[in-house]
Amino acid sequence: MSNAYNRPDQLSSSLRERILETARSLGYAGPDPVARSLATRSSAAVGFMLPQGLSGAFSDPALSIVLDGLASTVDGHDHSLVLMPGNSTGGPRPSIVSRAQADVMVAYSLPDSAPALDAVAARGLPLVVIDQPVLPDSARVEVQDYAGTCAAASHLLRLGHTRLGILTFALHPDGASGPVSQERRSDVPFRVSRDRLGGYLDTLEKAGVKPDNVPVWEARGSDRELGRLGARWLLTREPRPSALLCTSDQLAFGALQAARDLSLTVPTDLSVVGFDDVPEAAYSDPPLTTVRQPLADKGRRAGELALKLLAGARPPRPTRLDVSLVERASTAPQM
Repeated sequence: MSNAYNRPDQLSSSLRERILETARSLGYAGPDPVARSLATRSSAAVGFMLPQGLSGAFSDPALSIVLDGLASTVDGHDHSLVLMPGNSTGGPRPSIVSRAQADVMVAYSLPDSAPALDAVAARGLPLVVIDQPVLPDSARVEVQDYAGTCAAASHLLRLGHTRLGILTFALHPDGASGPVSQERRSDVPFRVSRDRLGGYLDTLEKAGVKPDNVPVWEARGSDRELGRLGARWLLTREPRPSALLCTSDQLAFGALQAARDLSLTVPTDLSVVGFDDVPEAAYSDPPLTTVRQPLADKGRRAGELALKLLAGARPPRPTRLDVSLVERASTAPQM
């Protein structure tokens, strides 16, 4: 019976089928997976820790593409994928992580101080980090966020733009949204937000644009409606920015809608740059200039690392993937 369910290669196909048919006739569906995991101390599952709730996660195209890449790698290796939604602390509750049936954890874009990370450490589980945070003894996959936003800001400077505004997703896990003070900019616990905002501001400062003169709006998430709200605030300031630098495509799509709300034409009256290059960026109105990151590859690399850690490998050096600027019709020389 045990061989029929667990080691089918030890039996002839006819004998195994007879055993399974007898079990079905008796109403036996096979070994209980919970009992099996208790006996083997292994669940054959990969835990995926999200920074927000499930509804928000599935509405974010960039996250969905990363998750698809990871799932396609884990699929076919007899491993399941356990999704753990986050909350206001910027990650799942520690209690969820503590009782999750998973043998390896993948953290997606969590803040440096996410309590869920302490729960992973307490269980002694191997950890793969996608994007952030930077932790010792973990495997990590990230992209060149700082270099990407430097390239985007340099592009707008070459086009003659000197009045710029920045639209960023969350800098802190407190759920706040609104104009960003200098103090709030200086201590950012999200590595990706810190690098993307820093790339924009540092590049502008080197070109003679003082950071104090660059208005920054923080949205509590990467959502186009939040981007629309923030862009309306930026575009009603005096002097009005001639270009908006956004830390995600979703925020940039919201900025395009805000420009339409205010009867501004993109790119004649306003240039807009995003980050991610999700599929919609090539078909937005107008098509979006953006920083392309290899989203699917990032997920696949994380899945490969998770499988290696499950097999007993030690965490390798961080994997850093290249980005590139994709110039489209949402940017033009300042008029």
